[in-house]
Amino acid sequence: MVDAVVIGSGPNGLVAANLLADAGWSVEVLEAQAEPGGAVRSDRGVHPEYVNDLFSSFYPLAGASPVLARLELHRHGLRWSHAPQVLAHPLLDGRCAVLDRDRSATAAGLDRFAPGDGDGWLGLCDIWDRVGDGIVDALFSPFPPVRAGTVLAARLRAAGGLRLARSLILPVRRLGEEEFAGEGGRLLLAGNALHADLAPEAAGSGGFGWLMSMLGQFHGFPVPVGGAGALTAALVGRLRSRGGRVRCGQRVTEVVVRQGRAVGVRTETGGAVPARRAVLADVSAPSLYGSLVAAEHLPGRLLEDMRRFQWDFATFKVDWALSGPVPWSSAPAARAGTVHLAEGVDELTRCASQIARGLVPDRPFLLMGQMTTADPTRSPLDTQSAWAYTHVPHTVKADAGPDGLTGRWGAGEQQRMADRMEARVERYAPGFRSRIRARRILAPASLQAADANLHNGAINGGTASMHQQLIFRPVPGTGRPETPVKGLYLASASAHPGGGVHGAPGANAARAALRSTSATTAALSAVQRLLAHRGRTGEATRVRGEGP
Repeated sequence: MVDAVVIGSGPNGLVAANLLADAGWSVEVLEAQAEPGGAVRSDRGVHPEYVNDLFSSFYPLAGASPVLARLELHRHGLRWSHAPQVLAHPLLDGRCAVLDRDRSATAAGLDRFAPGDGDGWLGLCDIWDRVGDGIVDALFSPFPPVRAGTVLAARLRAAGGLRLARSLILPVRRLGEEEFAGEGGRLLLAGNALHADLAPEAAGSGGFGWLMSMLGQFHGFPVPVGGAGALTAALVGRLRSRGGRVRCGQRVTEVVVRQGRAVGVRTETGGAVPARRAVLADVSAPSLYGSLVAAEHLPGRLLEDMRRFQWDFATFKVDWALSGPVPWSSAPAARAGTVHLAEGVDELTRCASQIARGLVPDRPFLLMGQMTTADPTRSPLDTQSAWAYTHVPHTVKADAGPDGLTGRWGAGEQQRMADRMEARVERYAPGFRSRIRARRILAPASLQAADANLHNGAINGGTASMHQQLIFRPVPGTGRPETPVKGLYLASASAHPGGGVHGAPGANAARAALRSTSATTAALSAVQRLLAHRGRTGEATRVRGEGP
């Protein structure tokens, strides 16, 4: 019997397992897929000469994460690489907003959109200088972040107090209008906000857009050398070096609960895996509370709240093997690892509005990755391993475009949607389609089949909107990894602080398990000391619940 069973080998599950192993626990990780990694995997499935990431690719949150930094994954082979420029947002008239790791270069580019916008950008960077470390510490601390929150509150007061707080809860459209006269700065903020499911008019999207922009400015959007799978390999290698075990092809179907406590799991094949101390679930909240744990073990209020759980947008992704670099009309886009494609903030709003109304966008906002630009090992010289994804509704009511897409995503619909996305790239890079050697389409159902946590391709474990963050994540009154079942902890992106590859939900769950065990051990030690004392003094040794 092991001390802990971890369900799922995504980055959060592997981080949790590593921290438990560091504390001396025996740990077994059970993964449903044939290989570990969850949404952090890569392969050569598009073309044998090209490495493509199946899901996530760029990791600004990993670059900033103190959780991952403390694991020292470079000792297990992980190396990071950066594109010459972090992010580009080209426009059809040839202008291009560029996020460079040199803040003065970013500012100079924004001044070309409107004089003075560079100073606006430097002002946002100055705020990050004062509060950025505090934000990161609070973000990646267990909720509520008492110590980190106290430090952050003091820094926020010094950096502008209520005025800064107001800016962070603004919709990103309004924040961009207040800070920049031209389109460039507005596009950087708004495009980064849409890395989550936050429309330009959504409350709090300004803060999220600023956070992602500053992470890119100060940490870049790094990628693992050799593919996203290299990050997973480092986490698995570290765990195994400490005696932990990862078993793939083991789909967990039940968390076994006895007398209100998780005591192990059962797998699809009927096998039982007992756990002496804890079960940690790197699975979505709806999966944990709607499937793995029987309803009889859960409060009715929790089950009712889970019916209101909101997923983030569904996702449609295309991977490419290109015979040459993307032929951008705007030259600066060629040096960026990440490229955003939308003709202004209004078009971002238009796309988000269509999704909200159940329409497949006719002009989808594309988030595009140029992987060989970021890491030359991904494909042969003078070629490009690339991808793009866009968001679509979970339930499609109609197609805003001309192709009659229904959201059933059969083979024909997948091809037409991929063609629509490629046509979008072609507008900004004439000749792009002629360079496609091979492509792979990952429709919403395909993404979910490859990783059950990605419900219809929802990549953040639930909406990033304010009503499902902090104490409201995954449901009101939680915000922590503990569950109503003793010894069971939620260790996925459905828990605070949410999506992104940073390991915080897994670390929080592991710390909670260790803390609970320490408290139990301390209580037992106190009882044992009391019994020993009474024995020495001749007092009766019977304690309620003890003895024959």
